[in-house]
Formats: sequence, C-alpha cells, structure tokens
Amino acid sequence: MMKGVHFHAIVALLSLASSLVSAFDPSPLQDICVAVDDTKSAVFVNGKFCKDLKYAEANDFFFSGLQNPRNTDNKVGSNVTTVNVDQIKGLNTLGISLVRIDYAPYGQNPPHIHPRGTEILIVIEGTLLVGFVTSNPENRLFTKVLNKGDVFVFPIGLIHFQFNVGKTNAIAFAGLSSQNAGTITIANTVLGSNPPINPDVLAKAFQLDKNVIEDLQKKF
Repeated sequence: MMKGVHFHAIVALLSLASSLVSAFDPSPLQDICVAVDDTKSAVFVNGKFCKDLKYAEANDFFFSGLQNPRNTDNKVGSNVTTVNVDQIKGLNTLGISLVRIDYAPYGQNPPHIHPRGTEILIVIEGTLLVGFVTSNPENRLFTKVLNKGDVFVFPIGLIHFQFNVGKTNAIAFAGLSSQNAGTITIANTVLGSNPPINPDVLAKAFQLDKNVIEDLQKKF
C-alpha cells in the first residue's frame, strides 16, 4: 500500500513540475526544422518556416572554424564568436547554441544578460574570474575563480561577467539553452542607447552628477 502511495505522490509531483515548466524556445514537433528565409521552398511547421525535409543536408547542421583564435584588440579585450541559428540553420527549434570566447590578458566579457537562455561555460585555457548577481532585492553576487577544465553556470536572465585575471590569453566555450539566447550588455545598453536615455534619469538612478553621466554616454 505504501509503495502505491509513494508512486502516486511521485507522479503527482512530476505532473506539477511539468505544469510549471515554461519553454523559452518552441519544442520541436518533428525531427528537424532547418530555418530558411525563402518560403517558396519551405513548409510551415511548429510556428516556423522550415526547409522542406527532402532539401535538408548535412551542411545545415555544420559549422567550421572554432579552433581559430579571435582578435581581442578592442576596448574590453575579448571577442565572442557566436554559433546560433543564424550560423547553423539546423539549430532551429532545438533550443541550444554555442559560443567561443577569447580573452586578452586582463580582458573581460563585461556584465551582460541573456534574456532567453541559461549559459554553461568551460575554461579551455587561462584563469577567469566569473560571477553573476541575483535579482532585486538581494542582488547577491556568486563569484568564482575558474582554471582550465572548470565549469560554471550563469542562470537565465541574470547579470553575469567573465574577467581574465591571468597574464596570458584565455579561452572559454559556453553552451546556451536557446537557439538565439540574445545578449544585452549593461553598459552599452544603458549608456549607449539610441536615442540616449535622458541623463537626468541616469543621474538619479546611479546617484551621480549629470555631467559625469553625460561624459560616460560620450564613451558609448
């Protein structure tokens, strides 16, 4: 009798959990749905235009070149190479994508969020200081120094960052739980919006002099 009770309790718990889960990318209703821009040779499946299955090929699921280092000669000292549905059309509806991140010494992937995906990152070379901050009102920082082979997770929608604390280049790869997770870099978005946010608003928000805000906006 107790085994039966436990079984029904587990079933009820799983049912409740599944009812609370919300997919960020559409769940596939077919094996593959290669994204296509030309609707003349496409079929409409699961809310997306997909290449007719008979025209799909291996190259729709292929990308080459992630072994090559990227140029990090820029203001933040990093370069993110994205491999999402724009690069691999076969990722459409599969809810996953990939990035390679190159860091110059003391370079960073500045604070940003992915509005549509959780990120799991592995360090391939170098040493990174990473972290994420929880939402209001706690704004709790979770941070860790990662070395080669270490893995860290950045939950969906939370501000996070990586900083190369070493004297040599660093490399990381990251998977994201969306075919197109999106990126909102905090500084660029707040200080470099088009048109600019009224500096009085930002001065109040950051508790800074308006002239400081205007100077910061000029940098973006």
